[in-house]
Amino acid sequence: MQKTLMSALIVYTAMSVAVVTVAAGSSSPKEKVVKLAAKKFEFSPAEITVKKGEPVVLEISSEDVRHGFTLPDFGVHADIKPGTVSRISFTPDKTGRFTFACDVFCGAGHEEMSGTLNVTE
Repeated sequence: MQKTLMSALIVYTAMSVAVVTVAAGSSSPKEKVVKLAAKKFEFSPAEITVKKGEPVVLEISSEDVRHGFTLPDFGVHADIKPGTVSRISFTPDKTGRFTFACDVFCGAGHEEMSGTLNVTE
């Protein structure tokens, strides 16, 4: 009886360790939150660095007028309204330097309103 109880306890412990190991190993990468401010005629910061495969959330706010945000290489687009925060989620699947820009006309100088997303390994 005692031998059976001890064997059952060993099997139960081994199974618990296996379940914890699988659960810990299968966790998805933590998202990186980047705060971005849009104002005539710039994004701040103008350069962002993230890792390939790491989920990213951009929290973009406008300090003055309505702006847009487009990151065409990743199919990302949002309208940015003053007084609100737009949250954009995506996971970069390739490395390199990619341009993001305002795609809503916001006045003279609009065409210069852009930045760079650097995606590293």
